[in-house]
Amino acid sequence: LSREAQAHDPPSAHTWRIAHCLSGHYLRPSQKMGTLIQRFTVASAMILAVQCQPQFMEYIERRLSSFEDRIAVWYDQTQRYSSEYRGFKNQILTLVESLDKEKEEQRSNLEIANSRIERLERELDYLENRNPVPTCLEMEEKIINQTAETAQEKKKRKQKVTECGEMVFNIKAMKIVKRLESAVGLWTKDLMSDSEKVYIFDGVGSDTIYEFTRLKDFTDFTGLVKGKKIKLPHSWAGTGHIVYRGFLYYIRSEPQFQVIKFDLKNQTVSDSGMFPAERQIPVYGLSPYNYIDLAADENGLWAIYATRENEKHICLARLDHRTLDIEQMWDTPCPIENAENAFVICGTLYVVYNSKLRSRSRVQCVFDVTDMVNTDQAPLLYFPKRFGSVASIKYNPKEKQLYSWDDGNQIIYRLTLKLKSEL
Repeated sequence: LSREAQAHDPPSAHTWRIAHCLSGHYLRPSQKMGTLIQRFTVASAMILAVQCQPQFMEYIERRLSSFEDRIAVWYDQTQRYSSEYRGFKNQILTLVESLDKEKEEQRSNLEIANSRIERLERELDYLENRNPVPTCLEMEEKIINQTAETAQEKKKRKQKVTECGEMVFNIKAMKIVKRLESAVGLWTKDLMSDSEKVYIFDGVGSDTIYEFTRLKDFTDFTGLVKGKKIKLPHSWAGTGHIVYRGFLYYIRSEPQFQVIKFDLKNQTVSDSGMFPAERQIPVYGLSPYNYIDLAADENGLWAIYATRENEKHICLARLDHRTLDIEQMWDTPCPIENAENAFVICGTLYVVYNSKLRSRSRVQCVFDVTDMVNTDQAPLLYFPKRFGSVASIKYNPKEKQLYSWDDGNQIIYRLTLKLKSEL
């Protein structure tokens, strides 16, 4: 091509003209490779044409210079952001280190406080042992040795029980009677009789209970070797059973929940009844083996239970101890969550709570069927000692004491009662 032709033709036309000439006059490819060689020729011609265009090269240089400037700005910003990030990171690390130090200090303070509390509890236990309160066994021996009460004294005592208007003001550890291997179980006496016999339910289910003639036979011998085995016609489930006026009232869970009334003297079933509540659930959040918990107080027999219809709160029912009929039912405001056990005194339900981490048990909800006292008015009650988890608590109206099974320990708690009208 002549220089005049290159000057008058635009770059694109010039390029395609070179490509056309090269492909048409100088190359004679075969039919199979023709297309590939033609494309290669066109590309080579375009490259040759571009190299001959100084304006295009200047444009490329300007674009590259612009890219370099932008990269420099980006680099400066990145350096600045990196410096700021390192400074912020150092600040955070300093704060974390100071928080760790404060955490260790607080943990140390809590350990010191806990050791002081444990030392104080040991000192209180020592003082109690130095000046022991008469145990129920000693009280019963005194009763046996005393002369018979007059008819007038019996009448006064009966009237006092009937007109019960007291509630718990304080709970105190009275005596650790014994320790058995089973962490869960129940121990009780006949709650409304003068019998000295002690009854043991070992575990969460069986068809056998153990009867001891007196408390001393239970405490003086290892395990349950001195106990008389009583085989029941139906297996019991949970720890919600009681002995009341010479009869054992226990819960049968299969095929449906039943309350069985068993005559301990004749060793026969006196009565049984289906519990009327449907779709029952465990009554205590921390004791999943209890669906019905029977209790007794000065006013009679009670059943503590829970259903899916009221799955967040505990229910209470009063039973006729003769016929097992339901006399009245209440929906209480006491939550099931973190509940551990409960007992009834003078028509007032006391629900014992704990935490999943197992701290000290406490009475956190009180429900009075007579509406004389509510939770806000009731005193805050803590159990003095902590072993593990409270599997059962039974109130003895005659002795004003609680019989507790706490992580294998059989414990008696002495209660201080006050009139509800005085709170």
